[in-house]
Amino acid sequence: MPRRLWLFFHRWVALGLGGILILSGLSGALLVAARPIDQWLHPAYFVARHAPAPDAAPLEALRNRLAAEFGPDAAFTFRPPREMGETLQVLVRGAWRGTLFLDPATGGEQGRRRDGEGLVATVFSLHSSLMLDKTGRAALAWAALAYAVLLVSGLAVWWPRRWPPSLRMAFDKGTLRALFDVHRNGGAILALVLAVSIATGAYLAWRPIGGWISAALGQERAVAPALPPGAGPIRPLDELAAAALAVEPGATIGYFLYTPRADRPMAVRLRVPDDPHPNGRSTVWLDPRSAAVLAWHRWNELDPGAKVNSILYPLHTGELGGVLGQAAVALLGVALGALGISGIWLWWKRRATRKPRFP
Repeated sequence: MPRRLWLFFHRWVALGLGGILILSGLSGALLVAARPIDQWLHPAYFVARHAPAPDAAPLEALRNRLAAEFGPDAAFTFRPPREMGETLQVLVRGAWRGTLFLDPATGGEQGRRRDGEGLVATVFSLHSSLMLDKTGRAALAWAALAYAVLLVSGLAVWWPRRWPPSLRMAFDKGTLRALFDVHRNGGAILALVLAVSIATGAYLAWRPIGGWISAALGQERAVAPALPPGAGPIRPLDELAAAALAVEPGATIGYFLYTPRADRPMAVRLRVPDDPHPNGRSTVWLDPRSAAVLAWHRWNELDPGAKVNSILYPLHTGELGGVLGQAAVALLGVALGALGISGIWLWWKRRATRKPRFP
């Protein structure tokens, strides 16, 4: 294909959907920085007032207290502390929707936030769905496809006739030349790394992609098991938690998803020792009336579309590489934004300096 045609595709796809990629990159970089800043500015939400104790507040006592405040039909997702000194967080879904931050030793409330409240929640909504929920997630998936076009067309335009190519960036010859070098050579250097970041983000944002992968490989997705016939009240949460932990030695609870419906199985997400996902992707399904284990879906035994999530999530957020990994993700987000902004700026300057033609 002629270079001129590649340039045409690159320019107009970038101008059409590049804004979404710029916003996604910069919001992702901001999200990495916003989380530790939020914890520093609001220690009461994240740092427990009392040291952990063997007789920490039972989950069932907490559930009873929360049900009295938020109503018997409210659902609660418990996130136990994962590090020494952390608070116990409870996601509330009822007449009031938000997150409670509790002292795990006493159960005392240290703060609460409504859904969408705070900088982190705002930036996360912008980054994960453009604040448009399902529509925004689908748009991000299409933006990832657009980046694939930009990657191929950009490399085709950049591809040198002689090797090795010169990757020099001149910052002493004016702003326009610096932006040109950053966009051209920086884009070539970071193209494949950014492709991984954008592809993993699209995968995480739009759930149907995982289902398509599993279907293409001929495997059914893991679903909640059917509850056997019977009746009875929901067992105490501490008994249910103990039954879930008994299925895998060394596991800890990532999330306990409590629903007041006794006619539905109850899910507990476990963090097993070999799971790279920070929240844990292994799930125990329990009969809430008897605490019997109905199903045990270990992360490395899930269907391919779900199993790969355990690796892609920490890879996309940088948590797979610790602090250095998160710093690298933030820099990639800034780089994506810089590439997009520099490209638009170069197009605008070229358009503005073009001489008018007269008939």
